[in-house]
Amino acid sequence: MSAINLFPNAARLLPLAASLVACSALAQGTAAVTEADIARVQRNQPVITEQDMARAAKAHRLPLDAALDRPPHSSPNIDALPQPAQSSPRDLAALARGYQAGAEGMAMAQELSASPGLMIFISFSMPQPTLQRLVDQAARAQATLLIRGFVDGSLRETVKRMQALIGQRQVAVQIDPQAFDRFAVTRTPTFVLVRAGAKAQPCGAGQCLPAEAYMATSGDVSLDYALEFIERQAPRFAKDARMYVKKLKG
Repeated sequence: MSAINLFPNAARLLPLAASLVACSALAQGTAAVTEADIARVQRNQPVITEQDMARAAKAHRLPLDAALDRPPHSSPNIDALPQPAQSSPRDLAALARGYQAGAEGMAMAQELSASPGLMIFISFSMPQPTLQRLVDQAARAQATLLIRGFVDGSLRETVKRMQALIGQRQVAVQIDPQAFDRFAVTRTPTFVLVRAGAKAQPCGAGQCLPAEAYMATSGDVSLDYALEFIERQAPRFAKDARMYVKKLKG
C-alpha cells in the first residue's frame, strides 16, 4: 500500500534542515553535518497512512456524519390512531328517516299554508305588561307566539319564564330562530300575517315564503291594532285580517 506523505515538499526542505543542523553544529563547535545525519533526519519525517486517516476520521466524526448514520425516526403507527366511527346500515336508515321527516315537514308546511296564519314575534326583554297583553290576545285569536332562543341559554329557565307568562291560557309557543331570519324580524313585537294559499319553498332558513305571501308590521301595539293596520294598508290581506279580528273580539 502506498503511503501518503503529508509533507510533499520535504525533499526541498532537507537542504534547509541540513543547513540548520550544520549551523547548530557550528554554533556548538561540533563537526559538520554528515550524510548519515541527513539520512537520519529523513527517517524521522512523519508518514501518515490511509489507516491513520481512517482511524482519525472515526475518532473525530463530524456532527453531520453522525446525523447521517443515525437511524431515522420510526414512522407513526397509523393503525394506532383513533379511527372515525364507521357508517352502518342503522346510520343510513336514520339518515333516510331524517330525510323522510324533512319531506313530510315540508309537505305539512305547504298544507298549513292553505289557511291563513298569524304569528307574533316576542322577546322576554319586552315590557311585562306588553307581554301579558299579547299572550292573552294570541290565546283568543289562536295566533302563535315565537321567540328567538333560550333565556340565558337555558331550556329550563325558558320553560319556567314561559309558564309564568302564559299561566292557564292555551296558546301555541315556538322557539324558532330561523323564523326570525325568514321574515327578517329585527325588533319585537312583530306581527306577521300569512295569507291563505301561500306556497312555502325550501330555502337556507327552512321554509320560505315569497314577499307577496305575507304582511308584517312592528311596534308596541295591541294585536287588534296591528291587524286593522294590515287590513288598511294591504287590501289583499283584508279578508284574513278581519277573520283574526273576529276571533279576537268573539
